[in-house]
Amino acid sequence: MRLLKILSVVGLFFMPGYLMGQQVHILDHLMMTIPNEGSVIIYQDSRIRNLLGTALDIDEETGERKTQKIAGFRVQVYAGNNSQRARTEALQVGEKVKELFPQYQVYTVFVSPRWLCRIGDYRTIEEADAVMRELKECGAFKELSIVRSLIEL
Repeated sequence: MRLLKILSVVGLFFMPGYLMGQQVHILDHLMMTIPNEGSVIIYQDSRIRNLLGTALDIDEETGERKTQKIAGFRVQVYAGNNSQRARTEALQVGEKVKELFPQYQVYTVFVSPRWLCRIGDYRTIEEADAVMRELKECGAFKELSIVRSLIEL
């Protein structure tokens, strides 16, 4: 019976299109009572719940996955002021990163009062540090740092 419960829970993760258009926390979904299947009770620290995020949310119009954001890290390669020149420089640095490292996602944004160019979506500081070291080794970027940021899953 226990194996049946585990298999039914695992099956929910692979069921295509489940929870279309809903924002249900994955732990709440696991603990839902399913008729004739039993129930699951999860005991854990509330901090674990905050690390997990939510089930996928699909845009009903486009059929594409909506972006979910969680706390994480990015590598900052440029920080300027709020001038047009800083905007141009931030965009140029972003293009240079895309040229040298096409595998990394580049984010060039204005966060008052400055233009920023940041790279990647890393859950841990260790992942961000590995990328920062790679960028330093190429010698093309002067001021690199790891910053806390909301990242996309």
